[in-house]
Amino acid sequence: MFDRASDWRPQLLSVLRIMSGLLFLQHGTAKVLGFPAVEGVPPPGLSLPGLSGPLELIFGVLLVLGLFTRPVAFLSAGFCAVGYWIAHGMGGFYPILNGGELIALYCFVFLYIFTAGPGPWSLDAALRKRP
Repeated sequence: MFDRASDWRPQLLSVLRIMSGLLFLQHGTAKVLGFPAVEGVPPPGLSLPGLSGPLELIFGVLLVLGLFTRPVAFLSAGFCAVGYWIAHGMGGFYPILNGGELIALYCFVFLYIFTAGPGPWSLDAALRKRP
């Protein structure tokens, strides 16, 4: 049973990309569109949290679609790394104590997607197949 699990690796890479993109996208929709309404989320504007919303929205949509996946995943990983140090890193060494475990996990998931690619269920893969 487990020896056949690797047969699903390409499809599960697509699922990882789609789900992490959807989860990242909800941060953008909460900040830009106010949906879902989350207490303490700053409105869009000229603050760092306010500027992060549009990036999360755009990067999330592109990751879900699997369009420009590698550059978007690379930029998203860097965005999360910087966000971690700005918002959480100075609050202590351990991410579980400084509240940064989610953004740290996003960073490494996006870094993996950058290296592994979009998977077969993506617009990048569909465009690559066209003559």
